[in-house]
Amino acid sequence: MTGHDLYLLSPELSMAGLATILVVLDLFLGRKDLLAWVAVLGLLLPLGFAISLWVGLDRDGTGQMAGLFDTLSVDKFSLFFKFLFIGTTAAVVLTSTDYVKRLGRLQGEYYALILFSATGMMLLASTTELITIYIALELTALPVAALAAFMRDSRSSESGMKFLILSAISSAVLLYGMVWVYGYTGTTNLEEIARRIGDVGLRGDQPFGGYALLLGVVLMIAGFGFKIASVPFQMWAPDVYEGAPTPVTAFLSVASKAAGFAILLRIFYVAFPWEAMSLEWSAIFAILAVASMTLGNLVAIPQRNIKRMLAYSTIAHAGYLLVGLAAATSRASEGNLLGGPTGILFYLGGYAVTNMAAFGAVIAISNKTGSDRIEDFAGMARRAPLLAAVLTLALVSLTGVPPTVGFMVKLNIFGAAVDSGLTWLAIAGALNSVISAYYYVRVVKVMYLSPPAAEERVPSPLPMTVAVTVAMAGVAFFGVYPAPLLDFARTAAATLRIALIF
Repeated sequence: MTGHDLYLLSPELSMAGLATILVVLDLFLGRKDLLAWVAVLGLLLPLGFAISLWVGLDRDGTGQMAGLFDTLSVDKFSLFFKFLFIGTTAAVVLTSTDYVKRLGRLQGEYYALILFSATGMMLLASTTELITIYIALELTALPVAALAAFMRDSRSSESGMKFLILSAISSAVLLYGMVWVYGYTGTTNLEEIARRIGDVGLRGDQPFGGYALLLGVVLMIAGFGFKIASVPFQMWAPDVYEGAPTPVTAFLSVASKAAGFAILLRIFYVAFPWEAMSLEWSAIFAILAVASMTLGNLVAIPQRNIKRMLAYSTIAHAGYLLVGLAAATSRASEGNLLGGPTGILFYLGGYAVTNMAAFGAVIAISNKTGSDRIEDFAGMARRAPLLAAVLTLALVSLTGVPPTVGFMVKLNIFGAAVDSGLTWLAIAGALNSVISAYYYVRVVKVMYLSPPAAEERVPSPLPMTVAVTVAMAGVAFFGVYPAPLLDFARTAAATLRIALIF
């Protein structure tokens, strides 16, 4: 490993180093509440390295820096996700400060596991080789399995066990798919896979140019489908979301989903760029998108636990994101060609601030009431006006109502589908957004129109207030003026090596 490799890995190395420092500090610090502030301030280091890499790319002019024996690619696409993961991690840490008091002496390990998982996600966004992708994916998943079981009660233990077992099965399926792709192409490098497929030639009488390659791709989609909680691989999400500590649920709903889509985009745009193949995988993702949107929204309606409701909401939003992945084959112009990836990155940015606002409010309210039942949120407009306003704005944004960022991201991603000739898919997404309004508005109704069970105020600690206020500001600001986030997403998507051959 050279110095250049270490420079490319500097955000990940500093993140892992910070996690290690927290574990050591936990042994000596008497005030455990200081660990959260050390973690948040320590995140400035990987953030600084990521900014340095971004500036270096602008100065270099190539748009990409490769290293670690060509298994790692640092470009603005991967850096977009590094910024997203760092921001999400900071928000999760801040919203955890009151929650982790239940953990006693395990607070250092809790924060360290979050940082280790974020390290895997950051690495995953940069990997360009199948074996490295698999290793980064496991580094992402294993800490989350431990975090899901961190409360050590029956529900939390069941949550962690289910996630661990199903994650292992999905990883095995994913690895088997990678083996088939390797067997067909003789390489694990993504760009080399595309080149070998072109050399072998695509048989028009077989899907994906060959049944062996088709099997490998289908198995890989199944493996990644678990990571993003899309139908029919979503069975783990409701139970894990309900049983895991609520900040861990927030981390799963935002960061884990973003990591899954980061690697899905890189694999399918880089390894399988040929027109005949892209049309076929676009159709696969369109079907998964409709199934995920419909099942997620319909099953969310009868839920009475807000964490289970948000779990099914997450499944539905995986469907909306898959609309962008299906909209990858528009050939009208270069701008439309980037519509799918740009739409996904823009959506992920807006979804991150929206979901962190929602979960931040839920965590604060649940900490006081000791319950995750929607009926126990009654009268929160009187007991916690700020938290009720934040949760209301977040739920309105998740529905896709203007002037919130949720409306803008859905408008962009459905517009990409229309430009790609998938108007029916955009209509399905719009109809599902209308359906989702029922269960989102129900929570708002309970908070504002139902009488409170008690008159006692619900406090919001300073770190929680900072996190939810920043998230709420992002939801409102990018809803009115989305240009900065959209330009950021477009710049990142433009550096993704799209090699669709027409």
